[in-house]
Amino acid sequence: MKGKKSQGIGRLKFDEGSPLMLKIIYPNCCGIDVHKTFVVAVIAITDKQGFTSYHRKRFSTFTNGLVQLRDWLEYYSCFDVCMESTGKYWIPVFNILEKSCKICLAHPKYVKAIRGKKTDKKDAQWIADLFKHDLVASSFIPPLKIRQLRDLFRYRMKLTQLQVSEKNRYQNCLTWSNLQIASVVSDVFGKSAQAIIQSIFDNPEDKPNIEQLVHKRMKDKVQDLKIAIEGEVTPEQAEKIRIIKEHYDALAVCKEDLETMIRKLGQEYQEQVKLIQTVPGFKEELSALRILSEIGADMTIFGTAGKLCSWGGLVPANNESAGKKFSTRISKGGHYLKPFLVQIANAVVKSEKHPELRNKYLKLKKRRGHRKAIIAICRRLLVAIYHVLLKQESYNPRLQGLTEIRNPDKTMSVQDAVRFAQQHGFNVL
Repeated sequence: MKGKKSQGIGRLKFDEGSPLMLKIIYPNCCGIDVHKTFVVAVIAITDKQGFTSYHRKRFSTFTNGLVQLRDWLEYYSCFDVCMESTGKYWIPVFNILEKSCKICLAHPKYVKAIRGKKTDKKDAQWIADLFKHDLVASSFIPPLKIRQLRDLFRYRMKLTQLQVSEKNRYQNCLTWSNLQIASVVSDVFGKSAQAIIQSIFDNPEDKPNIEQLVHKRMKDKVQDLKIAIEGEVTPEQAEKIRIIKEHYDALAVCKEDLETMIRKLGQEYQEQVKLIQTVPGFKEELSALRILSEIGADMTIFGTAGKLCSWGGLVPANNESAGKKFSTRISKGGHYLKPFLVQIANAVVKSEKHPELRNKYLKLKKRRGHRKAIIAICRRLLVAIYHVLLKQESYNPRLQGLTEIRNPDKTMSVQDAVRFAQQHGFNVL
C-alpha cells in the first residue's frame, strides 16, 4: 500500500511503501507468558528496515527471578511490556515491573495463539508480535492503593457470604429440632430470639419464661412463641448450634477489623468519597469507598462515561449480523461492580427522595420490565459518579432529567389532571 503517509484500517495500521505490512507501534517491546512457577519473556526489537530480532529468556516467579526479569528488560531498554492475565499469577509480575515499565495486561482471548503452534516460547513471541503492532486491548488496572482497597472489599464480601451461609445453617439446625422461632420473629439472631434459644439450651428440661425474655414490642407474639418452641433439641444439635453461632460472631469481628482497615486506607481519597456520597444511594462512607475501589479515582483513563459503563457490563453486548440484532443482553463484565450497583439501584427506586431516577425506572418498567429498567438505573448512577469525579462537582439532579414523580400505576384526581394538562400547554375549560 503506497502513499506518503501510513494509513490505518480499524486497528490495522500499515507502513509506507510496504504492501499489507502492519505498522510498528512499539519497536522495542516484550511479550511475557506467565505460569505458576516460571515466566517466559521474549523481547522484540524492530529496526528501521522493519526487521525484528528476538531475545528469549526464562525466569523463575520467585522474587529474585522477577527482579532479574526487570534488570534484563532495563538492559535492552525495553519498557513496554504485554502479558496475559493468567489467574492470580500475573500479580507478582505486575507488582515488580509496575514502577519501571508500562504494562499492558491483556485478556487471554485477545492473545490466543494459533492452534497447533502453541508452546511457551511461541506464546511469548506471539504476544510480543501482537503487541508491537498495538493489536492487544489492555485491561484496566488501577493504582496500587486502589487495588488494595478492592482486595479488602472483595474479601469483606466473602465474609458476608460466609455469614449468610452460617445463618442459614443455624436456621436449618433449629428446623431440625422443630424450633419454629423463625416463623414468629423476623430475625433469629435478634436479642429476643437469642435470649429464648439460650434459655432453652441452658435449661433444656424447663420451659423458658417468654414474657421476661422478649422485648416489649413483641408482647403480642408471646403465645405464638410458646407454641413455636415446643420442640426437642438433642445435645448434639445444641452443640452444633453453639459452634455455628460462635463462628458467625467471629466472622462479624473479622468484618469489623476489615472495615477499620478499609477506612484507614481510604483516608487518602476523602475528597473523592465526599463527591460520590452526593450521588443517590452512596450516602454511607463504605458504599462510596467500595465503588471507588472498583473504578478508581481517575476517570480520564476511561475517556468517556460510555466506556466506563461498557467496562462495568452495563451495555448490550454486540451480537449483530447482516443488519439484524440477535440479542440485547448486557455484557458479562463487572462481576463485582454490577451486583453492587443493582443492590444500590433497587434501594434508590423504592425511595421518593430521588424522583429523577424513580421516574425513569417507572417509565422503563412499564415498557421493558423490571430487570432492564434496573440496569438502566445502574447505568445512570455510574454515569453520575463518572461526572462528579471527572468534573469535581457534586451531584446535580437537574442534569439527570425530570424532577417530578408520578406513579403510572396510580390514578390522578381531577385537580391533579387539570394541573397536569395546564403544565403541558392544554387549555382546560
